Amino acid sequence: MDKLRKSKFWGSSRLLIFSFLMIILIGAGLLMLPQMTNGDSLTFIDALFTATSATCVTGLVVVDTGSKFTQLGQIVILILIQVGGLGIMTFSTFFIYLVIGRFSISDRDVLQDTLTQSPIKNIADLLRTIFLFVLSIELIGACLLAHCFWNQFPFGKACYYGLFHSISAFCNAGFALFQNSFMDYVADWKLNVVIMMLIILGGIGFIVLNELKSYFFSGKQRQVRALSFHSKLALIITAVLIIAGALIIFIFENGNAFQQQPFHAKVLASLFQSVTSRTAGFNTVDISILTNSSLFFIIILMMIGASPGSCGGGIKTTTAGVIVAMLFARFQNRDDVNIFHRRIPDEIVSKAISVTFFSILITISFIILLMVSEVEGISHQESRGLFLEIFFEVVSAFGTVGLSTGTTSGLSVIGKIVIIITMFIGRVGPLTVAFSIGKKDTPRFRYAQEKVLIG
Repeated sequence: MDKLRKSKFWGSSRLLIFSFLMIILIGAGLLMLPQMTNGDSLTFIDALFTATSATCVTGLVVVDTGSKFTQLGQIVILILIQVGGLGIMTFSTFFIYLVIGRFSISDRDVLQDTLTQSPIKNIADLLRTIFLFVLSIELIGACLLAHCFWNQFPFGKACYYGLFHSISAFCNAGFALFQNSFMDYVADWKLNVVIMMLIILGGIGFIVLNELKSYFFSGKQRQVRALSFHSKLALIITAVLIIAGALIIFIFENGNAFQQQPFHAKVLASLFQSVTSRTAGFNTVDISILTNSSLFFIIILMMIGASPGSCGGGIKTTTAGVIVAMLFARFQNRDDVNIFHRRIPDEIVSKAISVTFFSILITISFIILLMVSEVEGISHQESRGLFLEIFFEVVSAFGTVGLSTGTTSGLSVIGKIVIIITMFIGRVGPLTVAFSIGKKDTPRFRYAQEKVLIG
């Protein structure tokens, strides 16, 4: 039974990777067409970078989305964002169900690996609920954002901008049609709140969204449909990260980037940067002028990322929660890892450690590669400050965040390829990539045990 389950996982992992690759290549081919851009057509590497960033809902760009792409090109990017955000396998399986009317066993395995680690009783109802709920949220967000843009743009353009940024925000993509993202709206509390709510809803995970819908709209059955342990953990950690992040960014930037802003704008900017740093990639302040302390703290937020089964990347909020709980348990010399009076299974703790370790290893590897490609042969004195910028860029790509200090557009071809691979691994997951290319055979024996001194 274990071998059968493992073989299914190997198959779903490779299928997920292959699906993302195909969509990215198709998107890159479309974006290279002359009618997709204003002026010269995109080179293959720039088209591939943009398609990867959109499909992996990252938001890093080598050309300005609003000015370089025609409306048709922007719509292609928006479709890539929507498909990549909700999950390619979720989309394809749902449409297969609409045509055939049933799910295969492999379809169930793929969806379970994509959406949740617990058994799904009724996949059709879950997918239908997810699609309707997501489209409803995006439509409401589009209407609210269009209202925010009405004073600045004609009705049709305001509606289009509202729809584009609503989907981009919910999918945590970070693509904006404004050259400086939302820096012109730093004090606009309506737009800030709408964007932040869309980012949060898109980043807490589809299973959590489904449970929240059932909890708040189930009427008398609310007591029966209580939130699961996973949902409570994801929501609490998300809230803690947002509040703590806003406070720390406010403290670090009160006398720097926020110095000229009124108090309410400082609060909005702190909250917005805290929310967007983990998943989305929009910004209302110039990231390049933030203090080193803020940049390093944002790196930590980007590394943690969103919640499992969501549009965002990173090691995930629940993974960070389990790692912190494990450290507390070890400091107290306890074997069991407990959270909210519940014991976390050893296999979950082991997976959290593996995800974190692989993520750090991949990040370090690509930081080295990017330093070699961008600053090779340059002394430390001449490249002062570039290490933090490269560090920031790689973590932003791996966490599928999209924030940048301005390094992206100036990358070499090799540097762009490094970031493309980083974005791809960050979206599909480091363990998924490792399992898909690793050895499948399970050893039939175990070596003799031996001890070694640690610490």
